[in-house]
Amino acid sequence: MRITIPELALVVFIGPSGAGKSTFGMKHFKATELLSSDHCRGLVSDDENAQWATTDAFDVLHFIAAKRLAIGKLTVVDATNVQPEARKPLVKLAREFHCLPVAIVFDLPERVYHDRNRDRVDRNFGPHVIRQQSQQLHRSLRRLQREGFRHVFVLRSVEDVECAVVERQPLWNNRKHEHGPFDIIGDVHGCYEELVQLLGQLGYQVHEASAGGTSVVAPPPGRQAIFLGDLVDRGPRVPDVLRLVMGMVEAGTALCVPGNHDVKLMRKLSGKDVQITHGLAESLAQLDEEPEEFRNGVTTFIDKLVSHYVLDDGKLVVAHAGMKESMQGRGSGKVREFALFAETTGETDEFGLPVRYNWAAEYRGKAMVVYGHTPVPQPEWFNRTINIDTGCVFGGRLTALRYPERELVSVAAKVTYALPAKPFLSAGTEAPALSTQQRDDDMLDLEDVIGKRIISTRLHHTVTIREENAIAALEVMSRFAINPKWLLYLPPTMSPSETSQQLGLLEHPADAFAYYRHEGIPHVICEEKHMGSRAVVVICRDAETARKRFGIVDEGFGACFTRTGRRFFNEPALEAALLDRIRAALTGANFWAEFESDWFCLDSELMPWSAKAQELVKQQYAAVGAAGRASLEAAGRIIEPLRDRARDAGELFDRVLERKVAVDRYAEAYRRYCWPVRSINDLKIAFFHLLASEGHVHIDKAHTWHMDTLAKLAAFDPQVIIVTKQKVIDVTNPASEAEGIGWWDELTSRGGEGMVVKPLDFVAKGRRGLIQPAVKCRGREYLRIIYGPEYTASEHLERLRSRRLGPKRSLALREFALGIEALERFVRREPLRRVHECVFGVLALESEPVDPRL
Repeated sequence: MRITIPELALVVFIGPSGAGKSTFGMKHFKATELLSSDHCRGLVSDDENAQWATTDAFDVLHFIAAKRLAIGKLTVVDATNVQPEARKPLVKLAREFHCLPVAIVFDLPERVYHDRNRDRVDRNFGPHVIRQQSQQLHRSLRRLQREGFRHVFVLRSVEDVECAVVERQPLWNNRKHEHGPFDIIGDVHGCYEELVQLLGQLGYQVHEASAGGTSVVAPPPGRQAIFLGDLVDRGPRVPDVLRLVMGMVEAGTALCVPGNHDVKLMRKLSGKDVQITHGLAESLAQLDEEPEEFRNGVTTFIDKLVSHYVLDDGKLVVAHAGMKESMQGRGSGKVREFALFAETTGETDEFGLPVRYNWAAEYRGKAMVVYGHTPVPQPEWFNRTINIDTGCVFGGRLTALRYPERELVSVAAKVTYALPAKPFLSAGTEAPALSTQQRDDDMLDLEDVIGKRIISTRLHHTVTIREENAIAALEVMSRFAINPKWLLYLPPTMSPSETSQQLGLLEHPADAFAYYRHEGIPHVICEEKHMGSRAVVVICRDAETARKRFGIVDEGFGACFTRTGRRFFNEPALEAALLDRIRAALTGANFWAEFESDWFCLDSELMPWSAKAQELVKQQYAAVGAAGRASLEAAGRIIEPLRDRARDAGELFDRVLERKVAVDRYAEAYRRYCWPVRSINDLKIAFFHLLASEGHVHIDKAHTWHMDTLAKLAAFDPQVIIVTKQKVIDVTNPASEAEGIGWWDELTSRGGEGMVVKPLDFVAKGRRGLIQPAVKCRGREYLRIIYGPEYTASEHLERLRSRRLGPKRSLALREFALGIEALERFVRREPLRRVHECVFGVLALESEPVDPRL
């Protein structure tokens, strides 16, 4: 016997003890697919034959089955299941998860059951139990389909069991192997002329046939059309539309899903009693003039249409009225009903139409869902869903979505063929200030950012965010962050180079070069490290772009924020002046036209350090310096008169002088990075990453490209925008490496912080995957600010050399991957919650316990 089961199903074995169900299951199914009632008894009681544990065992079995079916895994229940009350919860479970219940019945001669159980020492029940189970099985055979089993396979002999072949059949809606590209066309409603015009714009060659003939449609190479249903009713040329679409489907150049109007027409043509409303009369009148053979063909065509399709490895779902995530790729009456009508609240509006439940507002699926059914003035992306029914038959437009390009193509209706019960066109009225997605993004769902989360990233697989860290991030974001709609990116932390063993040093370029050489990276770029504060600049060409692209109204045309998402400046006027200077430089350098973008996201260092850290300087660094100088000067005055009289006093005095020199150097180190900011001209900003623009995240370019491109801005405002010095080093060439070390010596000897060493490629892979995107190598004097005035003393250096870089490096990689993922999601125009999942992730990771001095 050949047993063909759907790839997603709840398979229920039915048969008395000894029927060979478990052996059959192990032969034809994965061990993980089999759920045995005996095994579940063992799990809860340590005894697979403990009948008193049956209730608990089936609770466990049903729970596991539900979890498997929820994520789309075929599940097999291995139990006797000869009683209707045992099968009922299983059928209910299958219906709950919109999959088909399949029964495989083991109806063998009763003597087989007795013989097998007699040889099993773990079966201590009498023959009357087998007899009773066999009788219950025979009574069940007649009612299995009425109970809800869509497929019933009966094995009536040992030979049947041994020779059976189990085949898995893909569901009709499973087209994951088809990757497109596709042209998805909204509700046509008999608008044949508009359909032909739209197909022409999409590149299809339509050879129209004479009256009653079938038009021949030649698609562009490799492309395929998808029709979202409602081909019929209201429009003037329903039969012509049907001929064209039926011909394309038959030729394999198109797919089609049914619409509610199509199904209603099919039911009427099949002789069912339906109400002749909503344009059905026009379709019937037009079809009455067609041959009976054509009408029968229409009935058969619509009847065979599948409720929805899942395409392109699950990335695309098409359905007439939409499809919730929990129903995608599944088959049941409820799935088909949702595909045709979606959901209603049970209420009616002032036009007498059902009020539809806004399923798209709660959609969180990964697949893009394209649908129609309810006419809208303009298609809008909303939580990865889009309605492309633009009401052609009502005087609107016929619209197609090109996939994967996400490009909308439409043609205007020739005339208004019918009047909608509910007006939907907004001609003559002002468009809303924000899109549906932007209005929805005004209030983020706490469930999208709170609790333990596992975030998938393209660069670093998955990143786990612990619940306690997420709470800390939410606290920072809710209390201190700028308008979250600006927050499309937060930069990662940066690890220092390996700890140097050179005399008097904690960090040295040779260790940074060695790290990348060890990872197989031959060339690196060294960039001067500015002592300022990390600043992310998101800037638009104008306020209108900020409204359209970011959903921000009356907040200017950009924002400058810190690496924790806080507004960089307390004075709005100073921020506005800086953004205005940057925008002018972008305009002067022709960036808007060159990148075909009305917005940019830039990564930079903003100086002076005191512009952002003034209070930190006063309360922490200046206080230490002042206290150190005062106390050591006082100590020196006390000890100096005694140094000629006591040898120990002389040594102590020398030690006090050494400590005072260290404190003076400490104060000199932080003062070098501080100056008053009285106007915009006192600020200096150094850009080093052009992170993103419309349609692009620029991580595919080398760091030299970023530096050279951004250097163009300084030419148009050298007073505020400065160029970061850089040097490319070949770490496999000792002479080139020595040149890099010499440059670092030069930078740090004149008071510079040091340098950042990066692989030439923005994203670099090493021996075991993603490697550090950058490591910092700071100078000896600058590190006094970090580790304290006297850190260079030998006893302190030895202790500090034991610092652990592992956690810092792990943190840097995870934050880097999350930051890039956030940018890529924003550029793909994913919902803000998807972007903020990554942004919150970066902020949450910052609360992990890592030495802040690294």
